[in-house]
Amino acid sequence: MPRRRQSVHLGSGSDGTEDSDSSAEREQTNSSESDGNMPKRTRLTRASLRLSQSSQDTPDVKRIGDHDESPPLTPTGNAPSSESELDISSPNASHDESVAKDPALRDSDKDLSHRPKRRRCHETYNFNMKCPTPGCNSLGHLTGKHERHFAVSGCPLYHNLSADECKVKATTREKHEEESKVQEESNRHATRHQAPTSKQTRYKEQVTEMRKGRNSGLPKEQKEKYMEHRQSHGNTREPLLENITSEYDLELFRKAQARASEDLEKLRIQGQITEGSNMIKTIMFGRYELDTWYHSPYPEEYARLGRLYVCEFCLKYMKSQTILRRHMAKCVWKHPPGDEVYRKGAISVFEVDGKKNKIYCQNLCLLAKLFLDHKTLYYDVEPFLFYVMTEADNTGCHLVGYFSKEKNSFLNYNVSCILTMPQYMRQGFGKMLIDFSYLLSKVEEKVGSPERPLSDLGLISYRSYWKEVLLRYMYNFQGKEISIKEISQETAVNPVDIVSTLQSLQMLKYWKGKHLVLKRQDLIDEWKAKETKRGSNNKTIDPSSLKWTPPKGT
Repeated sequence: MPRRRQSVHLGSGSDGTEDSDSSAEREQTNSSESDGNMPKRTRLTRASLRLSQSSQDTPDVKRIGDHDESPPLTPTGNAPSSESELDISSPNASHDESVAKDPALRDSDKDLSHRPKRRRCHETYNFNMKCPTPGCNSLGHLTGKHERHFAVSGCPLYHNLSADECKVKATTREKHEEESKVQEESNRHATRHQAPTSKQTRYKEQVTEMRKGRNSGLPKEQKEKYMEHRQSHGNTREPLLENITSEYDLELFRKAQARASEDLEKLRIQGQITEGSNMIKTIMFGRYELDTWYHSPYPEEYARLGRLYVCEFCLKYMKSQTILRRHMAKCVWKHPPGDEVYRKGAISVFEVDGKKNKIYCQNLCLLAKLFLDHKTLYYDVEPFLFYVMTEADNTGCHLVGYFSKEKNSFLNYNVSCILTMPQYMRQGFGKMLIDFSYLLSKVEEKVGSPERPLSDLGLISYRSYWKEVLLRYMYNFQGKEISIKEISQETAVNPVDIVSTLQSLQMLKYWKGKHLVLKRQDLIDEWKAKETKRGSNNKTIDPSSLKWTPPKGT
């Protein structure tokens, strides 16, 4: 027999009912986090998280990003970069502009549905695009096989060569490759342990002689020439490499460069590499190897590596495992900078000022962008406070997640951007971060709300949190009339968020000129059963463990 719905009249404090967007707020979502244990070294992918979520009945959720600020030019202490070396388009000519300028593609007044789609190939490049190397006219290619280039990887000028020299080198390489193929074909049927031929022996002696003849030190004039080249061009040109090593090794290096440039050109022609594509596929973070989800504007020399190594304490990013190992031997950080404002058990929260710890906060934003879709704040961190949650063990305080908050928010936003690290997702830490942000709003005696738009996972977490807050309030409510304003003052949740959550739960009805809140006992009982099942393992914020006073001024 179904339970009877008990209707409760909405009191006079029902402000914000007309301000809610009922069509956008009807989506019902469940929690994006649950308890779970992680292995010592785990490879986490977004697909695995979605697969675990698909076992539950989760409706569609709109993909909404974080707040939208434009980034400044460079982070402090790292090489600046405005575009990826692997991009096929320059900032002055986008793909849309190339379509608009191509007469074969521009046809706004005609029906083009009968035409087949044109395959994107090298010949359809927009020739208004330009190589980012200063002084380069985009003619020639490092491989010697293409007439034009649009990235540093294929720029002859960047590699201190001319287009004609690249063509000559390409012809020489092809000739050597043909000779090698002929030699391999002739020796294919030979015995496996056959002694080297006289030609192979002479070649080996020749290579040994060339390597012995390399200069042990550069003359003074050549050193001055190299220093002048570096001072004149800086990072816009490759350093001079002649006479640093033997001609044989230098030629091997040039072959590797040309082969890598050719591979990138093939990917670019196939459309697998486009502007803004994410080249950082994985990061090594502590004992975890994490698959990235989105592009993050790390400096170009780091963004094209494919794998990035990040110190889990100071968040400095490095190029190799060796550099990370050396850094960890010297790094004295064991927890985030700033003040520890909360501690209960192994969980701590640190308040980090973006103005006082600028580099750490910039690195934190770059790391977060790998897992957030529309986040655009990276370097302008001074107007924000960052609340970083950690889990402590005998090696230090490990990053669990964080949220940023404007020091002076005109609209009383208590969260600007929020992230739970992938290795801690679905364990209850996301709700702890949200609960902590509302706890700060209660101490400030304000009503808070997250900054819109929210990310997709952030929206799921907030929906679940608001649902639990309202059901807990309904469970403890003993009166006859419920006021939205009173709920807002007690929970610090914005009235608009309360109304939208009630609508999504089908607990708010308009009947005979009055707004009624339906006290759905079935939902309340279901929530209470889950709370009882969680028991002491439930991750919650203890207000008595907070040692914090609202900051005065900026």
